Amino acid sequence: MPKVSVIVPVYNVENYICKCLDSLVKQTLKDIEIIIINDGSTDSSIDVINNYIEKYPQKIVYLEKENGGLSDARNYGIPYAKGEYIAFLDSDDYVEKDIYQKMYELAKKENSDMVECDFYWEYPNRLKEDIGLVYSNKHEMIENVRVVAWNKLIRKEIIDKNNIIFPKGYRYEDVEFTYKLIPYLNRVSFIKEPLVYYLQRTDSIINSQNGRTRDIFDVLQHVIDYYKYKGIYDEFKDELEYIYTRYLLCSSLLRMTKIDDTKTRKKCLNETWESLNTKFQNWKKNKILKKKRTKKDIYMKTVNKFTYKIYCRILRGIK
Repeated sequence: MPKVSVIVPVYNVENYICKCLDSLVKQTLKDIEIIIINDGSTDSSIDVINNYIEKYPQKIVYLEKENGGLSDARNYGIPYAKGEYIAFLDSDDYVEKDIYQKMYELAKKENSDMVECDFYWEYPNRLKEDIGLVYSNKHEMIENVRVVAWNKLIRKEIIDKNNIIFPKGYRYEDVEFTYKLIPYLNRVSFIKEPLVYYLQRTDSIINSQNGRTRDIFDVLQHVIDYYKYKGIYDEFKDELEYIYTRYLLCSSLLRMTKIDDTKTRKKCLNETWESLNTKFQNWKKNKILKKKRTKKDIYMKTVNKFTYKIYCRILRGIK
């Protein structure tokens, strides 16, 4: 059985996939399998993949399917993974050659259900290091976790046993996956160095804002419904209220102000304010928000019906 399985969905990334696969086939951890899922690519990605299969037939498991999106491809690959631990890597990103050795050895040393590392945002002319907070329990994890799948190593048994999958057909798939996973993580370890390079592409989905940006409402509702279904909503209500507020007033709001279509943008911005104040009418009294002192939290404390409109205009770049 491999120690680590790395799932790599591929869709039309002929210009990026070499760097990704090079970083995987050269891993210092030798007992590793690389599961490539060709998600209906129409460019020459398959030709690049075939070259790697020929050179590294013992390391690569190749799968192909009709195009269904990132979540569908990741879900498709999970049942094929034979590793004790599982990792996800997007095909336009790449990693340090010792990432999985460091993660696996720490996981075994501390008997961890998940290991998380820091990462770089890679822009055309610079790198920006993303340093995460260390959390010691599930409450803190919901509050502080970075909801990306590709900087984590996860015990595969937990994913399988609890049927944790990515939501098909939605953006923000890592948000739903991460928050559904958290209740089953009893021990998490941290590597405090950046080991992943998160490439910032101007043509990527995350940088294209349209009506799909409102998927955040559905994804967050899925998380809330899941916690209620599992009977743990009351235990984590403060944290769920806090992250709901933070998403809608911070990262999600910024994306919505960048929607070009005026009608769609106004609709999403109105829905943001209505959703927040309908689902969590007392969000300003949230005990986590009240105690935190970061710039982001201070900003959220100043938001009301009047200032909300002003902030939307500022984020849009309109004076």
